Amino acid sequence: MALLHASETTPRVSFLARLNNNRNLLGFLFMLPAAALLLTFLTYPLGLGIWLGLTDVKVGRPGVFIGLENYIWLFRDSVFWLSVFNTFLYTVVASFIKFGLGLWLAVLLNRHLPFKAFLRAIVLLPFIVPTVLSALAFWWIYDSQDSMISWSLIEFGLLDETIDFLGDPNNARASVIGANIWRGIPFVAITLLAGLQTISPSLYEAATIDGASEWQRFRHITYPLLTPIIAVVMTFSVLFTFTDFQLIWVMTRGGPINATHLMATLSYQRAIMGGALGEGAAIATAMIPFLLAAILFSYFGLQRRKWQQGGGDD
Repeated sequence: MALLHASETTPRVSFLARLNNNRNLLGFLFMLPAAALLLTFLTYPLGLGIWLGLTDVKVGRPGVFIGLENYIWLFRDSVFWLSVFNTFLYTVVASFIKFGLGLWLAVLLNRHLPFKAFLRAIVLLPFIVPTVLSALAFWWIYDSQDSMISWSLIEFGLLDETIDFLGDPNNARASVIGANIWRGIPFVAITLLAGLQTISPSLYEAATIDGASEWQRFRHITYPLLTPIIAVVMTFSVLFTFTDFQLIWVMTRGGPINATHLMATLSYQRAIMGGALGEGAAIATAMIPFLLAAILFSYFGLQRRKWQQGGGDD
């Protein structure tokens, strides 16, 4: 009986032992419930959006299947291509500046500074404030008549008249990018700061003893060990920026003359404000390949480094 009981329990123990040693399978099982919820609540809206993009449905009218006609029409639409250009310009410029300033701020906050906890809390404020309130604040800051920026420059004798921040196309693009940078820096800085605190101080001490400069310590210790965190942070930053809607809609609603229209705001304008649900859904669906490209870039970037639990590079 004892031998029979042992033979029955051994496979179970062996399975649990293999499961505990297989990090990929264990991670998959832990992620399965969350993945099931995401698929449930995301698959239907995504599928419905793709289907609507293949129809000519409008508000108050069911519409019929028209295939790729919406996409063919968008291909010839100059406003759509302007929104694509604006989206990429907005995403690339804002993401790079947020990364540079966020990394600099994270390195600064990682040092032994007085009131360090208070400074970290202050840094988080732009990210905590609701997006609409931030947009309204910047809308006031950029006001063509009462802008505090223009007033300050005029008082210092640097300008003779106010700057038309949101009325000039180029100024409007720069203004909304600036607002997005202000709001997004805290997310990048705090996340990278968390990654910096996982790096062992003994590595910096050994490098200092060997005569490494501050730049060499950053180049050969900080940056390589922070690369996985940077990949994840920049993926989220790009996704958030690419799909930004509230900041643009509250500040400019895509104006002037469509100069700040992103694909997300144009989709909303065509579908909800204009009633052309099929056309708006097609614009939203056209964003999917770009978002998938950003996700896959980050995924394969992470796959190049076996950084978890002391792994080395491929």
